[in-house]
Amino acid sequence: MERIGLIGAGRAGTALGAALAAAGHPLVGVTARSGASLDRAARLLPAVPVLAADEVTRSADVVLVAVPDDLIHEVAQTLPLTSAQYVVHLSGAHGLAPLSGLDATPVALHPSMTFPGGLVSLEGVMFTATAPDAARAVVERLVKALGAQVQWVADEERARYHAGLVHGANHLTTLVSQAVAVLREAGVADPVATLRPLLVATLDNTLRSGHHALTGPIARGDVDTVAAHLAALRGSTRRTYAELARATVELATDGRLDAETVRRLTEVLDGHRADPAGEAPR
Repeated sequence: MERIGLIGAGRAGTALGAALAAAGHPLVGVTARSGASLDRAARLLPAVPVLAADEVTRSADVVLVAVPDDLIHEVAQTLPLTSAQYVVHLSGAHGLAPLSGLDATPVALHPSMTFPGGLVSLEGVMFTATAPDAARAVVERLVKALGAQVQWVADEERARYHAGLVHGANHLTTLVSQAVAVLREAGVADPVATLRPLLVATLDNTLRSGHHALTGPIARGDVDTVAAHLAALRGSTRRTYAELARATVELATDGRLDAETVRRLTEVLDGHRADPAGEAPR
């Protein structure tokens, strides 16, 4: 089993470190500087010593640089790495560039999971890796020890890969938060209970069937309903609704909408752009 050294005690790093330790990989040490990091390390990695970065690095076979994206290069350059080691960052957006020029074999390894600050099960989670061929065996061994899966993405596609995750996950939070607020403004006593079964079913159906799972007023060609929605909404929620509606019209041009309905929907949405802060077009 590879010895793991953890540089940084953020939410993702400590959760991954704890999971690797539980899978049998010895954690030789962790660095932690802030009060929050020290507390997190004490909670999630109670048996792991808090050491200086050079001590952690010299004792490890695999060094996880679990720091904010913009600090990866700066921090990694200070570590006393050797050619016998692997240096791994956990950023989704970055490839191998932040680890360039180091003696250790570089790896970009990103788990498609959210880390709220505690222990996280990584069973079945997909890790996306970018690494030289020489690192593939150790990456697959580490990921499989967690009960997770690994896939490989080219270095030049890391930003596109991460954009897909952010668009699907982070923007989902924005969308749901706006929907909850709209329902609350409409007088709905429990917006979450109202949305939950619909959202769960929609997400499941979409993951299974893609855009064929689409339902609702645009899929049905209900132009007047879309116009009424725009009239009822305000501010950033109205702008979000209109832009997503425009993208939804594009999805529905697979035979569900005729050309005239597409034209009328586009006219309504273009009218919103002409007067984004006022009433929906008549």
